[in-house]
Order: sequence, then structure tokens, then C-alpha cells
Amino acid sequence: MERREFLTTCAVLSGAGLLAFDAARADTPPRWYSRTLLTDVHGRPVRTRELAADINYVFQYPFAATPCLLVKLSRPAATPANLKREDGAAYAWQGGVGEDRNVVAFSAICAHKLAYPTREVSFIRYQRERSATSGAQVIHCCADHSVYDPAQGARVLAGPAPQPLAAILLEYDSAGDGLYALGTVGAEQFEAFFTKYRLKLSLEYGRDGGHAPVSGTSILRELANYCRTTIQC
Repeated sequence: MERREFLTTCAVLSGAGLLAFDAARADTPPRWYSRTLLTDVHGRPVRTRELAADINYVFQYPFAATPCLLVKLSRPAATPANLKREDGAAYAWQGGVGEDRNVVAFSAICAHKLAYPTREVSFIRYQRERSATSGAQVIHCCADHSVYDPAQGARVLAGPAPQPLAAILLEYDSAGDGLYALGTVGAEQFEAFFTKYRLKLSLEYGRDGGHAPVSGTSILRELANYCRTTIQC
């Protein structure tokens, strides 16, 4: 059986055990892209033990211009979640990966008005502490106050977002303590993202506007080192 077929119908194999996709209850299967190793800025594979808990990390996937948030939660996200897109289609999220099943990743394109982290500013981020407008340990988009639960597949907790953030499927390499991005599950916003920001992305990425697929490796950085200002709300 092909690797991707196996992952779709059965599970993702992790050093922490099998993280099952509830395929029988899912209308929409994962969408697979290039198997991509997450590295630091020097090209060294990221080690999950070295990631700080409750810190925002960002990497590009599955396209050069599409950012993702990765967080090593201070609580396990061990339970897979069954979620729904805006159109009512069901899908299954794998849960966290890693030794403690607490490493999660999601597309950083907000499901409401497509706010995303740029080099100048980010309105969307994971917040460890409770704020004046939302609770603790959530992903909060300050552009519209959409709030998502990262321990439940970015399920919408509050605000106008009509569906969860698309989840990035991760593979945990227990032998090397590394991480690979494999694909997405949930409602992708990529087509709308490229349409809305076409001019801006063409200025930043040139003629292809950041459409180039990511493959091989993707650099993982702290969000604070990626953009100049992170909005707090």
C-alpha cells in the first residue's frame, strides 16, 4: 500500500504511537503535498525537545507565500478531533504529535478575512495568557477577534470565523526527534489568499507571486523573529 493511501485510510505513525484518522466519519480526506523537513535557519533539523512551550513558530507550507503557525503546547493535544468545514463537510484532525503529543500546526491564514503573518505585522498568533478579549491557550486573530482552540484542531471558540483553520499534518520522527509537514486537512484558504493578495505577493515574491511549492525543507522561526510587530488584543 502506498504511504499516502495508508495514512489516509489508517493512521500517521508517530514515536508516541498511532494517531488515527477517523476516516469512517470524514467526508473530506487529507490533501497531501511534499513531505517537508522543518529546519532552523542554519539548515539543521528542528528537534521537538528544543522547542519552547507556548511560543509561536512560523514556517512556509505548502507554498512559498503561505505561512503556518506551529506551537508546542504546554498541555497534550492527544485526542483526535472530528470537525466540520463551512460547507458542512466533516473531516478528522490527527491530534498533536511528538513524545507528549503536544506539537500542533495550522495554516496561519485566518478563516474569516484571510489575515496572516507578514514581515511587517501579524494579527494572528497563539496566546498563552488570557487577554481582555479572549481566554488563554488559544489562537486569536485580532483583525476580527476569531478565536480557535489549537488543542482541538483549531475549532472555532468565538468570533466570526465560519470554520476552523486548516490543519497542517505533521509526521514525528521519533529516532531523530524531528518534524515533517505532509499536507493539510480541513478547509484550505489558498486560492482565496492568492487572489486577495495578488499584487502584494507579486511585489514580494516576483512573477509567480509565491505560488512555488515548498519541498525538501522549510525554515521554522519564532514569529517574533519573522515579523516586526505582533498585535496583542
